[in-house]
Amino acid sequence: MKRNALILCGGWDGHEPKLITARFKNFLEAEGIEVTVSESIQVLQDKERLMELDLFVPVWTMGSEALGYGFFEPLLEAAGSGLGVAGCHGGMCDAFRTSVEYQFLTGANWVSHPGGDGTKYRITIVNKSHPIAQGIPDFDVSSEQYYLHVDPANEVLATTRFPTVRWYHSANGEVDVPQIWTRKWGHGRVFYNALGHHNDVFDIPEAWELMKRGLLWAAEGKRIAREQGLSADEFKTDKGMY
Repeated sequence: MKRNALILCGGWDGHEPKLITARFKNFLEAEGIEVTVSESIQVLQDKERLMELDLFVPVWTMGSEALGYGFFEPLLEAAGSGLGVAGCHGGMCDAFRTSVEYQFLTGANWVSHPGGDGTKYRITIVNKSHPIAQGIPDFDVSSEQYYLHVDPANEVLATTRFPTVRWYHSANGEVDVPQIWTRKWGHGRVFYNALGHHNDVFDIPEAWELMKRGLLWAAEGKRIAREQGLSADEFKTDKGMY
């Protein structure tokens, strides 16, 4: 069965959304996945279309639209039915800052990058047995080091240590902040990689390999859901969730 992916491209231009989108699109198509690119967040209101997809890739930093509670319900249900969600850096976890339901889906929200671009730091692989991280060594990066508020339910694959530069957070001492993780959303698989401030970060072989594996891992969940006849129905509730 033909696999399909949707990339949502837009938001703040500083994160090079078009270059990131082109990189991801080329890779996914080379893997036999048919890719559609949309530059309108209204595509997320089309539940029927979302339910047919194997993978959704948000490449949309910030976004100041007053979307209101419930805007992301079609995406939440589609992911609950097996749609994979995978993305990187601000394109996924610094998107739609006022939408807590979207943040709940992704597993975190960005709060700071002390030192800005060009900060030198290390990515430490902490789950070497996961298929996404297997065989990949720790590696160094010069980019934005993302401090994120993270869901404790995430399965963390890699971390980075703060503080690298001195600021108010330094008073708390050293802490390892998750940078790469997976999580479940109903029957859907969610993958996040905090790297990706600029497209050329993925010229680092380890960074790009993690991203490629994460995209494919997330997409695989839909095949499993289809084969097993799974849907989001078992997770639905009429209780107030947000």
